[in-house]
Amino acid sequence: MESQGTVETVNRHKQLGLSDGQVIDMYRFMQLGRKYDERSLLLQRAGKINFHVSGIGQEAAQVAAAFALDRENDYFLPYYRDYAFVLTVGMTTRELMLSVFAKAEDPNSGGRQMPGHFGSKRLRIVTGSSPVTTQVPHAVGFALAAKMQKKKFVSFVTFGEGSSNQGDFHEACNFAGVNKLPVIIFCQNNQYAISIPAHKQLGGKVSDRALGYGFPGVRVDGNDPLEVYRVVKEARERALAGEGPTLIEAMMYRLSPHSTSDNDLAYRTKEEVDENWKKDGIAAFRTYLTGLGLWSDEQERDLVAEYNLELKEAITYAENAPFPKPEDTLLHVYDESGLKGGA
Repeated sequence: MESQGTVETVNRHKQLGLSDGQVIDMYRFMQLGRKYDERSLLLQRAGKINFHVSGIGQEAAQVAAAFALDRENDYFLPYYRDYAFVLTVGMTTRELMLSVFAKAEDPNSGGRQMPGHFGSKRLRIVTGSSPVTTQVPHAVGFALAAKMQKKKFVSFVTFGEGSSNQGDFHEACNFAGVNKLPVIIFCQNNQYAISIPAHKQLGGKVSDRALGYGFPGVRVDGNDPLEVYRVVKEARERALAGEGPTLIEAMMYRLSPHSTSDNDLAYRTKEEVDENWKKDGIAAFRTYLTGLGLWSDEQERDLVAEYNLELKEAITYAENAPFPKPEDTLLHVYDESGLKGGA
């Protein structure tokens, strides 16, 4: 983070209109996302759950974006690494654990879907589908509804840089640009589409692609939450002013393997991963807060203890919760309202 001389840390968040309490809350959510992710990896290795897709290294940008949005009115279409994001907009660790344990109480899909397929009507998190990038045209549809109904909300959609090569991305961008829709298209460029490095899948910047569709594209350091907050906030203001979409490319690094079924050292080196750990956005933000006197080692210890207890309780609850019944397999698949009325 920026520093003034060698002693005083520049108070960047006040310049952005963020209070001390808000940036402390941002840090807390970043750590909650990280601790949840780490615990899920341990659960999979212990054979307690079947599968986990990690988002370690992407929490800073996710939390910052959530803080720049209206968490009471906007609509969210996250992708499968967005644990820190969905926790910040209101999901609980218990709800996420019910999902990874595939239990009937899972609010995302009733235990039907793989982990990372988020959905909550209460929180306006739109249910995602397994084929990547399908959430982008859906987000554009929500933005079209906002414009048609003259409602003051934006839709916010996330995806990886590999998804920016899919047809869904380009069709959605074109439609959003033509109609100047209030949608924020947020690419989390973590340098790898499963095992393919960015230089083998992209001929240029993802953010530059916005130019062809008639709206701004911005590249931002995804390890710098205050800069992400600024860019997303400005994009939201543009959208509400009727100026249309913004494509944001947040540059970051996937510090963990693609998933628990992936051996990432088959396509990248340990040295590369270790070098990127030095750029971890959470550690950098903690340094920033500490430099301003807003955070301490004692607070860190208390936070870790708090989250360890919260996760333990969430795991215990989810582990003991009932599985879906076989006869419930077709629930919520068909609309039977017309059949009941004989129509």
